Amino acid sequence: MFHLLHARFFAAPRPARRRLRLAVFALACLALLAACSRDPQPRSMLPQDVYIWQRQWTPALRAALAASNAQVARWHVLAAELGASGRWIDVAPDEAALSASGKPLLMTVRINGQLARFDAAAVEQHILQLMDDWRRRGLAPAALEIDYDCATARLPEYTAFLARLKPRLGGAALAITALPTWLASPRLDALLAAADEATLQVHAVMDPRQGLFDPQRAQAWMEQFAQRTHRPWHVALPAYGSRVVWDGNGGIAAVESERPVLAGGIASELVAQPRQLAQFAAALEQRQPAGLAGIAWFRLPTGDDRRAWSLSTWLAVLARHPLREGLEVRLASAQGGDALREIMLDNPGNADAPLPPRIRIASACPGEMAGDGINGYTMESDGRGRYLRLTQNGLLRAGARRNIGWLRCPDGTASQDGIALQIGS
Repeated sequence: MFHLLHARFFAAPRPARRRLRLAVFALACLALLAACSRDPQPRSMLPQDVYIWQRQWTPALRAALAASNAQVARWHVLAAELGASGRWIDVAPDEAALSASGKPLLMTVRINGQLARFDAAAVEQHILQLMDDWRRRGLAPAALEIDYDCATARLPEYTAFLARLKPRLGGAALAITALPTWLASPRLDALLAAADEATLQVHAVMDPRQGLFDPQRAQAWMEQFAQRTHRPWHVALPAYGSRVVWDGNGGIAAVESERPVLAGGIASELVAQPRQLAQFAAALEQRQPAGLAGIAWFRLPTGDDRRAWSLSTWLAVLARHPLREGLEVRLASAQGGDALREIMLDNPGNADAPLPPRIRIASACPGEMAGDGINGYTMESDGRGRYLRLTQNGLLRAGARRNIGWLRCPDGTASQDGIALQIGS
């Protein structure tokens, strides 16, 4: 358009040139004002990788993979784990399901950080054999990923191992996971330079007493990491919960997450809140740290995984759809007579909801009542009357219900109006 106006300007008489000059100036001003008033365009969604960390390929796992595949950029697939004892556990992948996904695959090898002796030659030999097995199955890993949460003092040994391994990968890229505790070490730079990419883990890296995920700490670690690496990198975010068991001395006896453990002691639940993680991911997309190539979610939720998010919540977070939590509490008839009522907690929304800390039942009965809490709740009293208090944090999955207590009114009547959720402590 401006080329056409330029030609007309020199062909016009002088008075007409003046009018044309003013018209051009006005058009330029209008264009500038329009550009300034236009809302800034939102950043596009970051690519989203997902970890498949299950050892058994169950029907529920295959269903979750198929349901999530459209939103996933790459799959990080657990191929083997080297335990602290030095024993390998190999995982047989479902090559049909992975091939059907059509997405790049990262063959992920987990090495326990408590491994007493790191036999580099033996570890390398086992990894290369795994890659050969994958290729014989028709799977072509785009990258080998090493997940080794070693002590900071072992970073030079780890770096040397990666340098020897990388030329032998047959064209596959080399990826690693990284810990925030390594950020203070000058040896981190050489480690990151030895790999093609890295994934920074910002969940489950602190004392369990401080929770599973802290968005402020995670943001600070990411900003530091962006200054340390010149390679593409991802950030690993949680989509699961863990059960921590404490012994009699206050130490950690066991951590139960993707696999059940048998351990006695006092247990507490750590939960990654879907709404908090959805907000964190959306904020990352608006203000991306330098070099950030995407998010890597840990781990793919399935119907078999009682500590992972529900599939509906998971898919909503992946697609950045609004999360709607809809907790409702109600009384239901129970076996044992007309006077007995069960206290039920329902979640008809599309998002897993944190269990409410208190549920008031003070006026559910017109007179004295008998009752108690179950499934993570206990009945207590204060100046306002009876209530159920949450004793074990957790989520109520979308579409699920839970029996959290019972009560019995002396006259056999109970009022639904007298029972209510209390958000807050």
